[in-house]
Amino acid sequence: MPMSHQVAAYFDLDGTLLDSSSEKTLTAQLAKRRPWRIPLGTVMWTIGLIGNLMRGRSFYDAARNRGHFALASWQILEQYSIQLAKEKLAPKIPNEAYECLAWHRSQGHRCVLVTATIAPMAEAMAEVLGMDAVYGCGPEIRQGILSGSEFGWSVPRRKGKVPIVEEDARQNNHDLDQCYGYGNTMADTYFMQITGNPVAVNPGAKMEKLARDGNWPIKRWKV
Repeated sequence: MPMSHQVAAYFDLDGTLLDSSSEKTLTAQLAKRRPWRIPLGTVMWTIGLIGNLMRGRSFYDAARNRGHFALASWQILEQYSIQLAKEKLAPKIPNEAYECLAWHRSQGHRCVLVTATIAPMAEAMAEVLGMDAVYGCGPEIRQGILSGSEFGWSVPRRKGKVPIVEEDARQNNHDLDQCYGYGNTMADTYFMQITGNPVAVNPGAKMEKLARDGNWPIKRWKV
């Protein structure tokens, strides 16, 4: 049996531990409080999409720009994230997700959240979930107003999760062959496959086939 200190469980957030979209919830709250953000966000997101496509990014990555947060302040995002995580999103964490986290803790494993959700929301959800560490999407220093660009940010998305998981494992002396990786989409499989124990949660058809071919456990966690 592996020593517990060698092991971490790395989790995606939306669709995995959370039966909802944390960032869409935050975006909706901004729009509700400031309706003028709806046309602004749409325009800025579209500009970001076109700009990213012109730079050769895939549609998946281009569509996940932060134009919808343009002209919002980091302070407001942090304030709303804390409130929404506790009041709206906590009830959308499936019991099975809590049970899985509890099992890993009982084994002495670190529980780590690795998500492309914007950092204030990722950190607020990590607090609700009681994670040992969290890696969200954002710059190292978060002050002032967002432009909608991700330039200079850490972006744990698709292949971008791999170096983050590798560095976390290195810093904490984990053996990745003994670690766990939980995700719900093909985009998560990049980081899941570098762990010795990938687990598919609520997978779509393509991911379920990959999981069955690789003999990965498949979990269904829904509220």
